[in-house]
Amino acid sequence: MNKSDWTQIIVYIVALIALTPPLGLFMARVFEGQRTFLSPILGWLEHLTYKLVGCDPHEEMNWKEYAKSLLYFNFFGFLSVFLIQIFQSKLPFNPEHLPNVGLSLALNTAVSFMTNTNWQAYSGESTLSYFTQFMGLTVQNFVSAATGIAVLLALIRGFTRKTTTGLGNFWADMTRTVVYVLLPLALFFTFVLVSQGVVQTFTPYVKSITLEGIEQIIPLGPAASQVAIKQLGTNGGGFFGVNSAHPFENPTPFSNFLEMFAILIIPAALTYTYGVMVKSRKQGWALFTAMMILFLAGLAISLKAEFSPNPVFQSKSYLAAPLLEGKETRFGVANSVLWSVATTDASNGSVNAMHSSLTPLSGGVALFNIMLGEVIFGGVGAGLYGMLVFVLMSVFLAGLMVGRTPEYLGKKIEALEIKMIILAILAPSAVILLMSGISAVIPAGLSGLANKGPHGLSEILYAFSSAAGNNGSAFAGLNANTDYYNILIAVGMLVGRFAIILPLLRIAGSLVEKRTVPISQGTFPTDSPLFIGLLIGVILIVGALTFLPALSLGPLIEHFLMMKNQVF
Repeated sequence: MNKSDWTQIIVYIVALIALTPPLGLFMARVFEGQRTFLSPILGWLEHLTYKLVGCDPHEEMNWKEYAKSLLYFNFFGFLSVFLIQIFQSKLPFNPEHLPNVGLSLALNTAVSFMTNTNWQAYSGESTLSYFTQFMGLTVQNFVSAATGIAVLLALIRGFTRKTTTGLGNFWADMTRTVVYVLLPLALFFTFVLVSQGVVQTFTPYVKSITLEGIEQIIPLGPAASQVAIKQLGTNGGGFFGVNSAHPFENPTPFSNFLEMFAILIIPAALTYTYGVMVKSRKQGWALFTAMMILFLAGLAISLKAEFSPNPVFQSKSYLAAPLLEGKETRFGVANSVLWSVATTDASNGSVNAMHSSLTPLSGGVALFNIMLGEVIFGGVGAGLYGMLVFVLMSVFLAGLMVGRTPEYLGKKIEALEIKMIILAILAPSAVILLMSGISAVIPAGLSGLANKGPHGLSEILYAFSSAAGNNGSAFAGLNANTDYYNILIAVGMLVGRFAIILPLLRIAGSLVEKRTVPISQGTFPTDSPLFIGLLIGVILIVGALTFLPALSLGPLIEHFLMMKNQVF
């Protein structure tokens, strides 16, 4: 690594830390219904939305009503995207006259964007029309991200309110998130990306003749607006097939840095929002610290793996240049590694390099990040409520060790909460291991592999981890556009999203009814270095115990075989 690589990584981390408090404080004021500098500008849009939906933003919902509204809204989003795809050829803004999308692929894509996964078993420029991209996918990028934040807000109110049943109003939480947070940021990022050369047009594809006399079709489209929200909303779905490795999505070093930064800024800032809303900013910083430690650990391992010589292709000299196959050669290996760690930590899924081309350990880090439940910053809202699952688990284990009823923020954690926590942890884990195991032994699962041996297993593991973790990235060697994978991965995405959301809303409904227990000398402080260490330990132990056997047969054994000059 050279000096510019180190400088960019340091600037990235410092900027993330510096912007977390102001953005986090702003979001806390928005979510609490306070007036902000955007209220005079966008207040009319908020009130108009309430009128169109027909809801009273001050009407409180219990956890069942909140969950019901969430499920209805998400089903409507799924159905809209599905219908747009299967009737694509009849709809406007289709200058290339692309045909209707097949049923299994349309099902997979609709589930994918509804669940904030953005798994793509297709190439956008050859499959989806402009209308499908901006009216179907881009809209879902906004509302699926807002859904994650809404669940987080309901959980926060479960901690902060007492002896009531109200968790807020789902429609108000969704509206405020989109109107005051996602929409303004996306507009700003869109204009900046356009200034860097990201395309934003409805012009038909351009046909040109190369120097060899061959006709080449250059795809265009309204990409900048989708790229902005795909990063900010931790969605990740590319307008073009190769995602952010495409020069029309990511043309300059500045756009590359900006898009990487957009992946983590809202998830990071939400930790500060959490601290403000629970009236203890130390709690927010404790969660941020735990996330940052895990982020830096994964980044260090990945960088070490990519900048160490590969004995299959290189000498043992550490002066040997790093391998560039599958990497983003315009920006360097360090940027490819930083992006791979950020996107798998944040359940974003966008890529500027092919993860299948990473070294086994670097690819293993990306895979392990997803398997941990996308809690290292994680998706917008989803990452923090996923981290709070492990926080409650850590508090429970600490209570067992000292023989005291576990408490968190003054609320007792009892049998119901623990059952829901276990369900939220086991459901996505079961998807990953069971579906990967089945796919590794049947012809339908093996038919799409590009590699045999441990790397082939890693391709399968990564696909179902990406589905269950609502990440969306892939080891590109797997051909997942088959009926088998489209349907099975769609099921995995649904389980990975709603088998966590529903238990957490049940936990919120239970906690909000409880009284607050006064702090005493026996209360375990959850904003201390000791608790941060315990939390990291629980995350790693749960991940290691659950997935170590599968990882040992995939990236770990592939690494040792690579050191013996054997590849797959």
